Amino acid sequence: MKRKLLSLLFAVVICFSTAIPVCAEESLSRLEDNADLLTDSEETSLLSQLDNISEKQEMDIVVVTTDSLEGYTAQDYADDFFDYGGYGVGDNNDGLLLLVSIEDNDWHISTSGYAITAFTDAGREYMSEQFVPYLSDGEYYKAFSTYADLCDQFITQAKTDEPYDVGNLPKEPFKIWFNVLIALGIGFVFAIIVVLYMKSKLKSVRFQPAASSYVRNGSMNITQSGDFFLYSHLDRRERPKDNDSGGSSTHTSSSGSTHGGGGGKF
Repeated sequence: MKRKLLSLLFAVVICFSTAIPVCAEESLSRLEDNADLLTDSEETSLLSQLDNISEKQEMDIVVVTTDSLEGYTAQDYADDFFDYGGYGVGDNNDGLLLLVSIEDNDWHISTSGYAITAFTDAGREYMSEQFVPYLSDGEYYKAFSTYADLCDQFITQAKTDEPYDVGNLPKEPFKIWFNVLIALGIGFVFAIIVVLYMKSKLKSVRFQPAASSYVRNGSMNITQSGDFFLYSHLDRRERPKDNDSGGSSTHTSSSGSTHGGGGGKF
């Protein structure tokens, strides 16, 4: 009887010991809103979006907010949160993390593994132009959702073609001011047509291409004529060199891992 009880107890201990790592892995969240910038419903929606894209692309896409960087730089904080938080998929820890600190309005994207390739410096700069204005306006959910959608777009582009980079960035979205410019351009062209039509009705003296047209017949007798080349002038200007070769700049984090990325203020 004692032997059966000991065997049963041993089996229970084994079950619990094997279940602990699984629970720890499942508790890893791709959204850590420590600054409480989102409502409960927004957190649920955004986390679902991040999880779906991460599983689809086999790459961790993470959003972290904080009240304070605790004396660290935004880059170091983001890198360490990614590394020591256990994020990253596969042997190369593929993934990226967007950090937002409201202490001094800092944001930073840290890339790891294949994300360093997929998110070049030029591509990251383009991304920031899309979501940082929402951060500045306090529309945090819109900013994070836009970031997630862009991550999905950039990873797909890198896997199916070439990563977005210098000379190969997404086309700007159609904006309302473009409609205004088109309307102004049409009005300007129409105005020119009307003015030219009115001008064609005028009976003014017209410009003559040759000087002889201004000479009265018989008043001048030219015995000799010729063309003489006086001088020439040539400007030489050095063509500006494009020093931006594209790609991703990298650095080493405190854990010894290689990261790309960058950030700024909002």
